[in-house]
Amino acid sequence: MYLNTEKKQEIFAKHGKSAQDTGSAEGQIALFTFRINHLSAHLKSNHKDYNTERSLVKLVGKRKRLLDYLKNKNIERYRAIIAELGLRK
Repeated sequence: MYLNTEKKQEIFAKHGKSAQDTGSAEGQIALFTFRINHLSAHLKSNHKDYNTERSLVKLVGKRKRLLDYLKNKNIERYRAIIAELGLRK
């Protein structure tokens, strides 16, 4: 499996406050970004997998809502996570 417990803890430790802080917006955005990148790579070779495509669109929407929340709540944290993950080009 591509996303095991160790990988999740690593993502939350790097982008959240700690490895146990799984509810922070930054940690969730980083996790969604990791999953989006994985699904995008899968769809490049399996372009007719419409269920995965739908899941990808839903994940992108969730990440966008979290980013909008963070932008309205604390603009410095928003800018930091955008720069760290390289989302806006």
